[in-house]
Amino acid sequence: MSLHDDLSKARWRKASRSSASGSDCVELAHAAGVIAVRDSKNPSGHKILLDRTAWRQLTDRMSRGELDL
Repeated sequence: MSLHDDLSKARWRKASRSSASGSDCVELAHAAGVIAVRDSKNPSGHKILLDRTAWRQLTDRMSRGELDL
């Protein structure tokens, strides 16, 4: 089974900080040992794939405000 197959069957969920209107959503799924991230407005578009360590590092940096614009 390929990662593409795994993502086609993945159960995506919206991030808890997505907007209430549902227009600005990031969705996450666990598949084949990675965390997959996609834009809910373009579910068939590109996905970002991170292993658990990279995901943890990214979310730690976001929670510290290091990536705020």
